[in-house]
Amino acid sequence: MKIKDLLERPERSKISLEFFPPKDRALWPKFFDTVQRLRGLDPLFASVTYGAGGSTQAATLEIVTTLKRDFALEPMAHLTCVGASAQILRSFLDDLDRAEVANVMALRGDPPQGETAFTPSDDGFQHASDLVRFIAAEYPDMGVGVAGYPEGHPEAVGLKEDLDFLKMKLELGGDFAVTQLFFDNDIYWKFVQRTREAGITKPILPGIMPIFSLKFIQRITSMCGATLPAAFLRDLEQADARGGDAAVQEVGMAHAAAQIQDLLDNGAPGVHLYTMNRSDGCLRIMEQVRR
Repeated sequence: MKIKDLLERPERSKISLEFFPPKDRALWPKFFDTVQRLRGLDPLFASVTYGAGGSTQAATLEIVTTLKRDFALEPMAHLTCVGASAQILRSFLDDLDRAEVANVMALRGDPPQGETAFTPSDDGFQHASDLVRFIAAEYPDMGVGVAGYPEGHPEAVGLKEDLDFLKMKLELGGDFAVTQLFFDNDIYWKFVQRTREAGITKPILPGIMPIFSLKFIQRITSMCGATLPAAFLRDLEQADARGGDAAVQEVGMAHAAAQIQDLLDNGAPGVHLYTMNRSDGCLRIMEQVRR
C-alpha cells in the first residue's frame, strides 16, 4: 500500500522507522532481531537505506523484500541517482514491484567514498527530481517519498531556492516529504509554515535522530548542516565528560522522546525515527512517549 494512503488513516501508528543494511551479511541475523524487536512499535512503514554509490543496493532490495514477506511491515526502499541509469532503475523498480514493495524514497544521494563532487549518470539522473519524474512516468503505481531540509540542503544557494526544489519534487509526483534530522522542534514548525506559504500541501514528516554518541552526532551535523542547540550541546558535553557514551545516550534519548511527544501532541502527521539499528535505545525512547 502507498504510504500516502496509510497517512490518511487516523487509526494507524504515527511512528515510522529507518534502518540501514549491515554491509557484513554475518550481521544480518542480529539486524533482523532488531527489526523484530522494533516491529512491536507497530510502525506505519519502515524505510531501508543503501550506502554511498549504491554499495548496498542489492542488500536493500533483499531486506525490503524480507520486511514485507516475513515481518508484515510496509517497507520503503531508498533509491538514489548515484550510478543510476534508466536500465538499472527499471530493474530495481521491477524487482520491488514483484516483491509487492509499493514505496521508494527518491534521493540524489551522496558522492561515492573518496569523491567530493556529485557526478550525474550518463542518463542524466542528477537530482532527486529526475528520479521522481522517471518513476511517475514509468511506475505510476509506486509511492514516492522525498527529502526535505528544514535548515536547508548544505549545497543549496538559499532557503527559498531549496524550498523551490522541494515543491518541484512534490509536484512531479512525490507523495510526502521526510525531513533531515533536527534537534529544535521550532525549526520543523517554521519549515512547515514556509512550505504551506509556498503552496505545498502534502505531508511533511519530521525526522528524528537519537543521539547515542557525541562524536558521531558532531560528525553527522557537520556534514548535513543541522544545528545542535547551544544548551543541548552543553548538556551532551557535560554528560560525555561525566560518563562517556552511556551518559550521552541518556541525555540524547530523553531529548528525542521530548521532541517526538511535542511533535505528536501538536499535530505532526507522523514521526520518522532514524533507528541507527539500535532497538534498545529506540524502545526506551518510545516508552517515554504517550501515543
